[in-house]
Amino acid sequence: MQRKQAIAIMLAIGGLAAAGAAWANTDTAASAKEAEAMVKKGVAYIKANGKDKGYAAITDKDNKEFHDRDLYLAVHRLDGTCVAHGTNERMVGKNFMDMKDMDGKEYIKERVDFGKTKVSFWTDYKFNNPVSKKIEPKSAYCERLDDTVVCGGVYKK
Repeated sequence: MQRKQAIAIMLAIGGLAAAGAAWANTDTAASAKEAEAMVKKGVAYIKANGKDKGYAAITDKDNKEFHDRDLYLAVHRLDGTCVAHGTNERMVGKNFMDMKDMDGKEYIKERVDFGKTKVSFWTDYKFNNPVSKKIEPKSAYCERLDDTVVCGGVYKK
């Protein structure tokens, strides 16, 4: 009987440990600090390797340097045209100046307007989370680089 109880206790402890580990890993969202670091890395990469190679690296979904969980980069020229996008290569080459989020906010226009007057900034809007597949509130950290803004955002829970 003691052996069965010991096995049951060990299984229960193992189950609790596994549940605790699963609970600890449910928050897979990137942090604001990670977004800032990735944007800075993207800006440095573009400066070091040129726009063509930099934009291609950012748009390449398999490039883990610029894709981490729900964090990725997007680059827009100051006229609103997307030149790199970490989750949707079909956005590249299209102008999104009039694009609105689900609340009607022209977030690309805001991003571009801020980029014309600020070196770095945060902006809030709602966007599709590539991990949850849901529209969620998002804050993007952006830095101006020449005639573009390089942005990486975090989803707020």
